[in-house]
Amino acid sequence: MNHFLNALHEFPFSVWVRESSSLWAFPMFLVAHAIGMSIVAGCSAMMSLAFLGFWPRNAPVKPLERMYPVLWTGFWINAVTGVALLMADAATRLTNPDFYVKMLFVFAGVYLLRLTRSKVFADPRLDQGPLPSAAQALAWASLICWFGAILAGRLLAYVGPVSGLNGLSGK
Repeated sequence: MNHFLNALHEFPFSVWVRESSSLWAFPMFLVAHAIGMSIVAGCSAMMSLAFLGFWPRNAPVKPLERMYPVLWTGFWINAVTGVALLMADAATRLTNPDFYVKMLFVFAGVYLLRLTRSKVFADPRLDQGPLPSAAQALAWASLICWFGAILAGRLLAYVGPVSGLNGLSGK
């Protein structure tokens, strides 16, 4: 495993992202990652809050399904930038349990988005009566997953191994 992590660490692209002073390196990937997450979490939260009743009474929720292409665009922005950020500091990230917590929340959130589309938005009677019973449970679970992914992602900078300080101790 150490050989693999070292190979990722020394890969020219990883070195460039991590060590370049260019705004097109680490800062650009970090900003794009934050934008991608805001798109995914924002669209998902909008749908969830609508399912939970924070939506005008009698207003249809079916049009919210049109957000899925935007949502998936945000997801793929996150996937690409996340891989770049991971490669830049693979040894630190891949040995940090918080990274795996974040990924668990992300994968669960994606699963819930797909489930919401197939269970809620696919219902032909969606706007003809009350929402399907699963809609509120899916909404709460989705809000928890995306909040958890954001929180765990931010905590990566503060918990677990510290990047760039290999061999140093706090003594």
